[in-house]
Amino acid sequence: MAGTAIVALIVLAACLSLTMAGAWLVALWTGRSGWIDAIWSFATGGFGAAAALVPFAGGEVSPRQMLVAALALAWSLRLGIHIAIRTAHGGDDPRYRQLREEWGRAFKPRLFWFLQIQALAALVLALSIAIAAHNAAPAPRLSDWLGSAVLIVAVIGEAIADRQLSTFRSDPGNKGKVCDVGLWGMSRHPNYFFEWLGWLAYAVIALDFSGAYPWGWLAVAGPLLMYWLLVHVSGIPPLEAHMLRSRGEAFRDYQQRVNAFWPGPASDAAAVSDDGVSR
Repeated sequence: MAGTAIVALIVLAACLSLTMAGAWLVALWTGRSGWIDAIWSFATGGFGAAAALVPFAGGEVSPRQMLVAALALAWSLRLGIHIAIRTAHGGDDPRYRQLREEWGRAFKPRLFWFLQIQALAALVLALSIAIAAHNAAPAPRLSDWLGSAVLIVAVIGEAIADRQLSTFRSDPGNKGKVCDVGLWGMSRHPNYFFEWLGWLAYAVIALDFSGAYPWGWLAVAGPLLMYWLLVHVSGIPPLEAHMLRSRGEAFRDYQQRVNAFWPGPASDAAAVSDDGVSR
């Protein structure tokens, strides 16, 4: 069993590394960095689902494995297709444009290694999926239903946030304005919040407080990593820097009124800290 797990880990890491190398080539060939995130979404969910379906020692695939694989694929297809459609219609990610300006002539090689770091992050997330799937406790149990409900809410919530933003941007009268309607009036990044929430679902399914499945605690790495990336590294910081450059005082006012990450009621006066909690 241990040998199978090690081989599966090596194959998974290699597949993700090669896929993100391919994403690098696609981004350079098309000139649209949005394909990177679309490919990353498909790869993380797709390879995570494949890892979830690696059979137990007895050669059987359990109902929990099939459930977790289906959840991973649902998330992957929803997000990947959304980003792919946006990219095909000419939309691009301002974070990559900023990296191109900052890195200058070194952009191509530095982007390659940057995407290999993304492959490493995808490996951690895919392992969270696999760990949840391989919980050997009898299924279904309450945590399976709860985790499924959390992921469904996350996928629907992120889809609603994306739709609200697209609708806002499609109105010519909103050009140059900051979207603060719907979920965007409760969080400056509701799509990021629901993205994080989806990864929490696998930890819910994986954890076994009886101690029978200690490996389940490793699935907590998924939501922890996603929170750190979204809130402190590659999500909110560079995107808000871009918004401050492009929207100026309108976005500063938005920052003062609406939490960065955690949804909550908007405020007219309270300052908002970097972690999105009103003070």
